[in-house]
Formats: sequence, structure tokens, C-alpha cells
Amino acid sequence: MKLFTAVKRQIPNLITLGNLLCGVLACIYTYEETLHLAALFICLGIFLDFFDGLTARLLGVSSPMGKELDSLADVVTSGVAPGMMLYVILIQLSSLTWLCYLALLIPLFAAYRLAKFNLDTRQSHSFLGLPVPSNALIWVGIALYFSLPQYNHSPQFGTEYPILAFLLVAVSLVTDILMVSELPMFSLKFNFKDLSWKTNSVQYIFLIGCAIIIGLTRQWYAISLIILWYIIFSIISQRKHPAHD
Repeated sequence: MKLFTAVKRQIPNLITLGNLLCGVLACIYTYEETLHLAALFICLGIFLDFFDGLTARLLGVSSPMGKELDSLADVVTSGVAPGMMLYVILIQLSSLTWLCYLALLIPLFAAYRLAKFNLDTRQSHSFLGLPVPSNALIWVGIALYFSLPQYNHSPQFGTEYPILAFLLVAVSLVTDILMVSELPMFSLKFNFKDLSWKTNSVQYIFLIGCAIIIGLTRQWYAISLIILWYIIFSIISQRKHPAHD
């Protein structure tokens, strides 16, 4: 019985370590400039990040160690890996080395955000600031758009695009600030005890908007636009239903 209990307590941690492994693999593939595989492993890591906490609650084995381990994994998967991806994209778009290094602010702000989140008791049902995985998905969509050969959008053809590089850096700086901001953002979790429109109207409207974005674009950058929609709709919806302090 003690062995079973010990194994059960480690199941969420193993899922979290899987998240960390995905982040490491994403960094390796980014270094090899295989951005579509890096993006794939970031998505897989974020998927595992969702289920480690859910598994811990279902098994009744939540622990402070699991929370800290989760944040360490997120720093790599949703912080370091996206920062490296943007760095590689900027190198392809511009010869301005100093501009490319600004991409490395992503893991720094992500680490600060995660440390802040662990100590903030106000964020149990909603968020203050852009969640780190959401920010990572912005760069996943952009990386997939540039790197998949069938779409022929790769910037690797010897011509610089400094304006696009500056635009991406500007977006990254804005999202960096949003991660550590006090901007109220709604949770994507449904109330499964009551799936009515009244109880889950924010989540339903968000999903409808996501479907419209995907239907209109049918491109990988739709992932990035969905996160932008999440930010905008959070600003609108949380003004009506402010986060509780």
C-alpha cells in the first residue's frame, strides 16, 4: 500500500517532467533551425502542463513541490524555447544582432511572471497578466507560419526584412510587459457542473471567436491571433466582471 501511494504521488511529477523534456527538445530543434518541430514540442509541453495539475487534483496528491516543479518546467517550455525561436526568426529577418538579443527577454519575463504567480493568492480562478503558456503560443503560431515549407513563407532566402523584425520585437516587448502586468484575464476553464450560457458565457464567446479566426485565416498564425483575441476579450469581459482581490 505504501508503495502504491508513493507511486501515485509521483504521477503528476512525471507528467511535469514530460513537459520539461518537451521544452528541452524544443530548444534542441530550435538550435537546429527546425522550428516546426520545436513548435510541436512546445504545444505538447503545454498540453502536459494542463494535465499535471488536473491529475494531481484528481488523485488528491497536490503538493508545494509539484507547484515549484511545474514552474521550473514552464520556464523552459514556455519561456526559454519561445525566446530561442524568436531569436532564430529575427536572425533570418535582420542582420542587427542587438535586435535579435531582445528576444531573450521572453524567458526573463516568463520566469518573473511564474515566480510572481506562485506567491499570488488572487489568481486561483482567473489570471492577472498574460499566462506564460499563452505567450508561448503566440510564437508557436508565428514559427509555424514561417517554417512550414508547404506555405512558402520562410524568410530564408537571402533578403532582409528589418521592418518585420522590428514589428516582431515590438510585439514581444508588449507581451513581455503583459505577462508581469496586473491586467485581469479570464480563465478558459468551464464550470462543468453548470454548462449553461449564463454561467460560461465568456468561455463560449471566446470559443466562437476562435472558430471565426480559424475559419477566416486557415493559416498557422491563427494560433497567434487567437491569443491576441484572448487578450482583447479579457480586457472587455473583465471590465464587466473584475477579478477578485
